[in-house]
Amino acid sequence: MTSYPTNSQKDTRTQFEQIVLLLQGGGALGSYQAGVYQALAEADLHPNWVAGISIGAINAAIIAGNAPDKRVDRLREFWETVSTSPLGIPYVKSIELQNAFVHQLVNQGRAVNILMFGAPNFFTPRVPPATLWPAGTPDKASYYDTSPLRATLERLVDFDRINAGRMRFSVGAVNVGTGNFAYFDTTTDRIRPEHVMASGSLPPGFAATEVDGEFYWDGGLVSNTPLQWVLDSRPRKDTLAFQIDLWSARGALPHDLTEVEVRHKDIVYSSRTRAATDQYKAAQKLRIALANLMKQLPDELQHSENAKMLQQEADEKVCNIVHLIYRARSYEGIAKDFEFSRRTMEEHWKSGYDNARRTLAEPEVMRLPDPIEGVRIFDVCKDDSE
Repeated sequence: MTSYPTNSQKDTRTQFEQIVLLLQGGGALGSYQAGVYQALAEADLHPNWVAGISIGAINAAIIAGNAPDKRVDRLREFWETVSTSPLGIPYVKSIELQNAFVHQLVNQGRAVNILMFGAPNFFTPRVPPATLWPAGTPDKASYYDTSPLRATLERLVDFDRINAGRMRFSVGAVNVGTGNFAYFDTTTDRIRPEHVMASGSLPPGFAATEVDGEFYWDGGLVSNTPLQWVLDSRPRKDTLAFQIDLWSARGALPHDLTEVEVRHKDIVYSSRTRAATDQYKAAQKLRIALANLMKQLPDELQHSENAKMLQQEADEKVCNIVHLIYRARSYEGIAKDFEFSRRTMEEHWKSGYDNARRTLAEPEVMRLPDPIEGVRIFDVCKDDSE
């Protein structure tokens, strides 16, 4: 098994044994994660483990597959490439959209362009369309061809570096045949471009990706965040985890069908991250109490079978879970996860960067929790209404 360096060996900014970056799926919203990573890199916070689903898997691969001084540049190259207009229309930064209504119209127009022409170096429409292909052909099972993404990954990601063990890397996908969730992880797998593509193969837009004879769809169909995979990992370590979510579980009651669709996506793809962290906090508090209790057992009970079984669950490790959640703007609408325009990409990136800077300014984020408390959860940028 590969041995991964701990934070205490590499970084003096924190007292945690590892820094983990958790990247949720969310399509075009993913540049928010790139902005967060830029702020972390500027603060000299480099993860020992990066895990992602869907677009989060792509961002994770770019981070893990490049040297620290190249990661932000590679993320920028990817996001600028896929947000280039498929019609060749240049992005003019100086043009400002005056209000939310105009912004919404422009976003909808850009989203239609993506649906019709795809995103450069990411995916392209099938020609002829999927419905016109003969039955039984692979091209009939999806609307878009993602072979351009493979070439992009091979250009921007050093897979030998990922597999060299400098950083643990995990991506999640769903086995189409069994319906079971699977993680591809550098502790057990040699990572290739198809593992990353499998994690983002969202039907019916994208076809299932074959990995070692099995076919996989987007991990977000079952769980859109890799949080549980990391929290369940053994042996546990003192962990500083940055959970970068692209969908907010909390929101207002919708009042029309468009708002219903937006809220539906938010709920489905937020994957109950807050509930998972709350459950983990409660469970870890019990494990810490159990560890303290085990120390008080008399010697004659220390080596009993029951004590050995309980000892496996006893744990004194601590964890800070730092939520950074993208809060969508009112004008983004139902196309927010596939509106890959440059202006919107830049807005998401800046939002992630600003939120991360604000979060890192909170000194408690970097400090170990009280051993009795065990787990602390931060959401520095949450709205007052939350």
